[in-house]
Amino acid sequence: MILESIRDGRLGVDQGLSRLRSWPVHDLGHSQLDTHRRMRCGQAEVVFGQGKTPQQVLEIARALLEHHDRLLVTRAAPEAALLLASELPHAVHHANARCVTVEPESGLEQEGLVLVISAGTSDEPVAEEAEITARLSGARVERIRDAGVAGIHRLLAHTERLQSARALVVVAGMEGALPSVVAGLVDRPVIAVPTSVGYGASFGGVAALLAMLNSCAAGVAVVNIDNGFGAGTMAAMINRQTEVTKQ
Repeated sequence: MILESIRDGRLGVDQGLSRLRSWPVHDLGHSQLDTHRRMRCGQAEVVFGQGKTPQQVLEIARALLEHHDRLLVTRAAPEAALLLASELPHAVHHANARCVTVEPESGLEQEGLVLVISAGTSDEPVAEEAEITARLSGARVERIRDAGVAGIHRLLAHTERLQSARALVVVAGMEGALPSVVAGLVDRPVIAVPTSVGYGASFGGVAALLAMLNSCAAGVAVVNIDNGFGAGTMAAMINRQTEVTKQ
C-alpha cells in the first residue's frame, strides 16, 4: 500500500502524493491496468498470461511493479516466462504451475493457515497455482500431496492438520470425490477445484466438477475446472478475514 510505504520510509512523500493523485488506470494501449485494485480488494491485479504476447506480458508486469511490491502472472507461456525471468529482477518462474512471481523485498506476510490438498500427482500444477496465489496474498500455506480417496489412510493421517487450517483448497480430477471427504472431517470452508485430469468419461474435468457441485457434505464451494488461482484467492480472503475477526 502507498501510505504504508511512505510510513515505512520505502517511498518518498512527494512520490507517494504523485501516485495518489493519478487516475487508478494505467493505459498501455493494449491493456488498461487497475492500479488501485489492491486498495479496494486487498490484492493487486494479477496478469492472466494466456493469449498475450511475451512483450505485452512484460510491459504489463513492469507497469504493475511501478505501483506494487509483488507480481503474479498466471498461465504464462514458456516464452513469456523466460522473458520475464531475464528482464525483471527477482522474478521466479514456477514452470509446473505456469506462473511467474515477484515477491516483496521485505518478504511475504504469512498469516494464519491455508491448507492445499491434491488428490494425485497429476493434479499438482493446479494445486501449486493455488498455493502460489494464496502465499502471495499473505497467507501461510501448507501442502498435503497425493492423498486421494483410493488410499484414504493417506488423508486421515493428517486429520489434526486438516482441522487447524482456516480454509482448505482441495484439488482433484477423476471422479472428484476428495473435497466431500475432507468437508466431512472439518468445520472450516472447503474450496473444491476440479481438474481436467482423467480418462475419456471425465470429459476434461466436467465429471469432477459435477461431483463437487453435488457434494452431500456441507461447507463445500466449487471453482472452475483447473482454476487454482481462483481457489487460492478465495482461501486467502477467508484466511485474512479470520485474522481480522481474531483481532
